[in-house]
Amino acid sequence: VLLFLIGAVLHNKDTLPALPMALACFVLATLLHADMNDRPLFDALWMAGLFLGIVAVLPQLWLVSRAKGRIEALTSHYIATMAVSRLLSGSFMWHARFDLTCQPWVEGFNHAVWAILGAHVLHLLLLGDFAYYYVKCIVQKGLASMDYVDVGCLV
Repeated sequence: VLLFLIGAVLHNKDTLPALPMALACFVLATLLHADMNDRPLFDALWMAGLFLGIVAVLPQLWLVSRAKGRIEALTSHYIATMAVSRLLSGSFMWHARFDLTCQPWVEGFNHAVWAILGAHVLHLLLLGDFAYYYVKCIVQKGLASMDYVDVGCLV
């Protein structure tokens, strides 16, 4: 029931077109995938999953901005957890960058490594403003007494 009510309230604010972004993720993955196991289909699908994970945060941030920058605590915890996850994944990919190979378009330039690392950086940049207000709210209110997080700059 609660999910139904939240969906009813935010339904008219959910105007971000997701399909073009998802298609762009698959096209970019087809062009930029790494060559990990000589199976281009699965390499491209992994890269598409990475890109889709980044694009998946955009509708949430869009709704936050349409809701005047006020976000419920549970949703804010989820977005913060995604940021920590991307930070850990990015640090792993940074250390594994020498093990990633691809069929280079330009001799000596591994575009797959930079696409993967760039995707991680882009995701962290998208969540950076949110993370600032999230940590500020935790410091001011404490984690247990958070009802809402006011994300001022996203408005």
